[in-house]
Amino acid sequence: MKNNTILVLGEPDVQQASMLETLPPEASVFVGNSATAFGQAVADADILFNWSGSPALFREVFRLCPRLRWVHSRSAGLDKSLFPELIESSVVLTNGSGVFSSSLGEFALAAILYFAKDFRRMIRNQMAGVWEAFDVLPIAGYTVGIVGYGDMGRAVAARVRAMGMKVLAVKRHVSPEGQADALVDEVFGPDRRIEMLARCDYVVVTAPLTAETNGMIGEAEFATMKPTAVVINVGRGPVINERALVKAVAEGRIKGAALDVFDEEPLPEGHPFYRRENVLLSPHCADHTPEWLNDAMRFFIAQYERFRRAEPLLNVVDKKLGY
Repeated sequence: MKNNTILVLGEPDVQQASMLETLPPEASVFVGNSATAFGQAVADADILFNWSGSPALFREVFRLCPRLRWVHSRSAGLDKSLFPELIESSVVLTNGSGVFSSSLGEFALAAILYFAKDFRRMIRNQMAGVWEAFDVLPIAGYTVGIVGYGDMGRAVAARVRAMGMKVLAVKRHVSPEGQADALVDEVFGPDRRIEMLARCDYVVVTAPLTAETNGMIGEAEFATMKPTAVVINVGRGPVINERALVKAVAEGRIKGAALDVFDEEPLPEGHPFYRRENVLLSPHCADHTPEWLNDAMRFFIAQYERFRRAEPLLNVVDKKLGY
């Protein structure tokens, strides 16, 4: 079996680095958080694994590795990782798509229930010592629209479908008739998103950030939504025009929003989202289960086994499309 040199961008003492010791003997692994940390290994590197390196470091090390055949990103999102040299190269790029989808699907369902059952009001009354009965909403029979129907979108659909909800989805490529997804009642192309949004009680954004999706949900989309609609974003912050969202929740044009991702992270002090009672904030940790980092490393190790056996890799990215 051919020897393979693997460069891992990340702190050498990160706990999950020890899991790489299970790789076969022919794998030579170097872990570092600077280009100089890899020394002459860059000349022989076959694989570059961006565990937690900055975009600048990722690009710098990539440019130093003339023999690379495969690059893997721990993250599913690639909007900060796709630079021209990588896009134009013949190097195969894979990502962590699917590794974190289950937890994000659960967050979306939790956010739906949070607004339907008005948990904020329950907590507020409890802390104030107030006994005040009020009506809550069911979710069965209500409609969820998923913007960006990939692996994460399917995780959302599976969970809300199990609760008796109707599912609509926006997808870049609409499957021909006869190849329908059993989890989705109707699929729309991006050019029909306004039509879909007008029918939704809950809108879940799971789309990656690309030139095509940047600002995909803006003033026109909020204007068509029901005043009782809730927007949930677990994809990438800039897919939603943040200024338009701030205005929509402040003016009551939609019922509320649940957000795990933002234009700027951490969310700046004094941002209006902090003060909104109809906004639920998660500090980009909706997928941070006790095993999330271990799962990410296990996925890379399983991918490496495919690589060394010359089997097709999972999650191969179309670098020009960005996902």
